Amino acid sequence: MWETLVQEIQGQSWIDWLAVVTAILYLVLASLESPYCWGWGIISCLAWGYAAFYLYDLYLDGFLQVFYVALSGWGLYLWVKGGENETSIPITTFRMWEHAVVIIGGLLVSGLVGWLFSSCTKAAAPYLDALTTVFSVIITFMVVYKKLENWLYWMVIDSIYVYLYWSRGGILFSLLFMVYLVIVVVGYFRWRRQFREAQDSLFLQSGETK
Repeated sequence: MWETLVQEIQGQSWIDWLAVVTAILYLVLASLESPYCWGWGIISCLAWGYAAFYLYDLYLDGFLQVFYVALSGWGLYLWVKGGENETSIPITTFRMWEHAVVIIGGLLVSGLVGWLFSSCTKAAAPYLDALTTVFSVIITFMVVYKKLENWLYWMVIDSIYVYLYWSRGGILFSLLFMVYLVIVVVGYFRWRRQFREAQDSLFLQSGETK
């Protein structure tokens, strides 16, 4: 089995490798709150979109990558000059009702999109593809606006992506999402620490002004 896996990895195209390496750079830099992550993200999305469309017939994921390119520009702006006094926006959290809206709304839209692509196209795994695509869009907005819980949502979606690409023969992409899961855990705890430090700082400042 190991020899087969190695052979399949070696058989991946250069476009797969380009998407994978730049995607890892994006996520590592995002976990460090570096705005440079968005530049690497754009390169990764362009390569990934091509592979999703032409190599794996995952059309929704291909459309998702095109959307990411546009959203990355907005993310770069917010992470550099979107906050007060043209500084980076701070890490914030969702309220419980906002989580409910995201989950319920995301599931409903996923079901509708999955049904449409199942009925009108030959897309592989239309419902899982729709689920990961819809929630990836939602979570990417959470990353752009630095919502702490984005990492928790990515844990679930990336786990599904591991299966989805493995089932389509995208072994390298599937392994990438396994690596993603590790980085996501690190990113969550780092952002949580940064958030708590910022909250403590605000609390101390408010105490000093009283």
